[in-house]
Amino acid sequence: MVKKVVIYARVSTTRQEAENQVIELKKYVELLKMELVHIYLDEKSGRVTDRPEFQKMLSDARLRKFDLILVWSLDRFSREGIRNTLSYIERLKHYNVGLKSMTEGWLDTSNESMGNLLIAIFSWVGEQEARKISERTKAGLQRVKASGKKLGRPKGSKDKNQRKNLGYLKRWEK
Repeated sequence: MVKKVVIYARVSTTRQEAENQVIELKKYVELLKMELVHIYLDEKSGRVTDRPEFQKMLSDARLRKFDLILVWSLDRFSREGIRNTLSYIERLKHYNVGLKSMTEGWLDTSNESMGNLLIAIFSWVGEQEARKISERTKAGLQRVKASGKKLGRPKGSKDKNQRKNLGYLKRWEK
């Protein structure tokens, strides 16, 4: 029986392109001789839970619309830390849905011999990398601000209001 597979791809910003992931993942699906039933794509940080396509994918997994989720790497699936990432994987196991990484051969939950220890370690590594990215971004913003340049968008920008409503500016000020 041919397994039904979905692709989950994620990029953190609209400046990045998920198409690089999707193209290679589609080729991998063909190589595995599986049926691709859907592609879920988020343009949002992997550190947040409210990724719309991610949540839809989990809902569809609960309904058993597919057998396997194929991702580029674990950090594309989640950077929410060990506890949340393992919780997602356990939920998928409960739904009898596997998770497989194309670039990390050890990550294949459809293979029972793969242990949670490796997932925990690499979840932690992904979380640490996300933290480093955040620290570098903040340091860059502080450097620009110290040089006298004004940060932010022009007055009246809809994006600023949207970001303000989401609490982005309040979090950044902290």
